[in-house]
Amino acid sequence: DGRAVQEEGDLMGKNILVAHGGGPTAVINCSLQGVVEAARASGKVDKIYAARFGAEGILKGDLIDLTDVSAETITRLGHTPASAIGSCRRKLTDEDYPTVLETLKKFNIDCFFYNGGNDSMDTCHKVNELAKREGLDLRVIGIPKTMDNDLDITDHCPGFGSAARYAALSAAELALDASGLPIHVVVLELMGRNAGWVTAASAMAKRLTDCEVLTYLPEVPVDEERMLADIEKGYAKGKGLLVTVSEGICGPDGKPLADTGIVDGFGHKIPGGTAQHVTDQIIQRLGLKSRAEKPGLLGRASIPYVSPVDRAEAYAVGRYAMNAALRDESGYMVSIEAVRGPEYSSSMALVPLAKVANVEKKFPLEWIVDGNGIADAFFDYALPLMGGDFPEYALLRK
Repeated sequence: DGRAVQEEGDLMGKNILVAHGGGPTAVINCSLQGVVEAARASGKVDKIYAARFGAEGILKGDLIDLTDVSAETITRLGHTPASAIGSCRRKLTDEDYPTVLETLKKFNIDCFFYNGGNDSMDTCHKVNELAKREGLDLRVIGIPKTMDNDLDITDHCPGFGSAARYAALSAAELALDASGLPIHVVVLELMGRNAGWVTAASAMAKRLTDCEVLTYLPEVPVDEERMLADIEKGYAKGKGLLVTVSEGICGPDGKPLADTGIVDGFGHKIPGGTAQHVTDQIIQRLGLKSRAEKPGLLGRASIPYVSPVDRAEAYAVGRYAMNAALRDESGYMVSIEAVRGPEYSSSMALVPLAKVANVEKKFPLEWIVDGNGIADAFFDYALPLMGGDFPEYALLRK
């Protein structure tokens, strides 16, 4: 009878869709693992879909069915870098959103999760608002992800801790090389278009080695004359010199020191070549030998340098997002709340998507010392996220 049909319908599970947006990280797949495993554990989910290459897949209706993927394969996500389902830099337009809605309807999606940064949270917010206007019964939750650590109203972002650890250890290794054979200035370029969180972590080299270290972030305009004077002074100390720069550092005129002239799918200028530019200036204007180093994508995709804290929290935000949607929460991003003393711990909460969409959290100016140094307060903040257990090197010359 009608009642029997209704009861049978109530027993049907929900269909969920997960998508990745923007640049991947070393732990983005951990969040995907968290969503999938929480969905399976709940017993309330029927179909688990993932968009192939993020928004591009949603627009094309190109979804990957993860429902019956083996538990063993899902577990491998925990040590798989980059995006296992594919990501994209596609900024959705007003004309795109009806197509997005059609895909959600076609696959009977009940819960939608977008794992990304500022632009992705904006997309998430717009999908949630459109679904409400159209009367679509949809739960929308944003899952934070960005190595840049520039999402607001969260203590930090999954992906940052591992990128920061990579920056710190790689910078320390270069610093040891620079001080062991102090015949040239080594310039290391790290990712960070507008926010210098990851580059700041490279200043850890000053704590771990006896090399001189200068660090430049995009939050403070760089006067090249002063930069070169500081480089010349640091090199003259004879201990070796490592200069670390964010790819997006600008001069007093607001123009990048190096500009590729390319714009990405979100409309952002793509920086690059900063280390080589600084190196060229050192050689041409100071007459010193110099080398430019740029790990580039390795800085966000390195599994050997992954932070165990970062990995665990990336998984936790995925699980939390799934369980929040099953509680009928919608229109929120998962945020991380952290306690740093006496021992580090963190918990999850929800913040409205409207408050985090397109809001960029810059590196605090009070943590930048004399334009090229990083204050201890940053390391008090970042070290627990980077996973600890940093090596103690044999500094025989010191």
